[in-house]
Amino acid sequence: MEPVKKLLLVAAVALVDTDGRVLLAQRPEGKSLAGLWEFPGGKVEPGETPEQTIVREIREEIGVETKVDCLAPLTFASHSYENFHLLMPLYVCRRFWGIPEPREGQVLKWVRPRNMRDYPMPPADLPLVSHLIDLL
Repeated sequence: MEPVKKLLLVAAVALVDTDGRVLLAQRPEGKSLAGLWEFPGGKVEPGETPEQTIVREIREEIGVETKVDCLAPLTFASHSYENFHLLMPLYVCRRFWGIPEPREGQVLKWVRPRNMRDYPMPPADLPLVSHLIDLL
């Protein structure tokens, strides 16, 4: 039997622009999995819903505003890392205000879903790409 690992709940969002591209963020140096591309989002804090987490995180990380009712659940990732197990719902958001700008040292890039596999991603994010290709 596998040892019990801490469950980490993280919420992520596929921000979709009017051209059908999705925003990816490259993890900055000094963070775990630095250099890999991921969907914006972050850890769900106590008392928060995953949707509230996304609204807060994209405001803090990339300066973009949205509302909870602009988020549509798409799928989720469940992945076991060495020291924890990650559960990550992925939402799609087509309605947001502002132009994304990196506020935490990350690099941002708008990418067509069919090209996302050209960007190295964390193991938990990679399986989510096929859902976006099917959707968009």
